[in-house]
Order: sequence, then C-alpha cells, then structure tokens
Amino acid sequence: MLLASDIRHQRPGVLLLRFTVAGLMLFHGVAKLRSGLGGIESLLAAAGLPTWFAYGVLIGEIVAPLLIMAGILVRPAAWIMAINMVIAVGLAHPEQLLTIGRTGGYGLELQAFFLLCSVAVALLVDRKRA
Repeated sequence: MLLASDIRHQRPGVLLLRFTVAGLMLFHGVAKLRSGLGGIESLLAAAGLPTWFAYGVLIGEIVAPLLIMAGILVRPAAWIMAINMVIAVGLAHPEQLLTIGRTGGYGLELQAFFLLCSVAVALLVDRKRA
C-alpha cells in the first residue's frame, strides 16, 4: 500500500507538516463544495477573468490536499496549493498584504501559513517519494 509505505519512510516532521497543511486546506475546499463558488466567481469576474476559473480552486483545495495526504505527486500538489494561495491573496486580499490584524498578528497570517507551509512541503518532501 502506497500510503503505508510512504508513512514508514517519510521523516516524521515532514509527514506532520504534510498532513497538517493538507488537512486544514481540505476544510476550505469542502466548505466551498457545500456553499458554492459564487464568491470566487464574482472576484474573477471583477478582475476580468473567466468565471469558470473558479473550479481551479477545487483542484487547489481538494484534489491537491488529498494527493499530499495520500503521498501521491506530493511535490507538484504542494506547488499547486501554493499557487492557489498566491491567486487567492491577489484576488481577495491585496489590500491586506502589508497589514496588522486586530490582535496584533499579520493581517494575512492564515493565507501566509497555507502558502509558506505548502512551499515547505514542496521543498522538504523526499525527492524519491514526490
């Protein structure tokens, strides 16, 4: 079994990072499945982009996290999640890029978490198992 083999051979810290970032991202994807993509379609239309691009978010928030958790194409899936976050910040949060939140943290700390942890997974995963 690929997943069991992957778990036995992956460094524990990298495995924890993979499951954390992918698992948490998956919640966002499932929420979009349940509530629809209307908000994303509106952002895309406002930016002059085709609204069908909204379906790409499902790749970045459902397919890629599932691949990462299953240990299949981990490196490309992590890059897809990172690119997904760059696009999300560019479309939905550009005005918050250099802000501090109400509690004193970075204004986009959740988005930064997903972006930087996805990049870390892409860079840390064992090249033989990617």
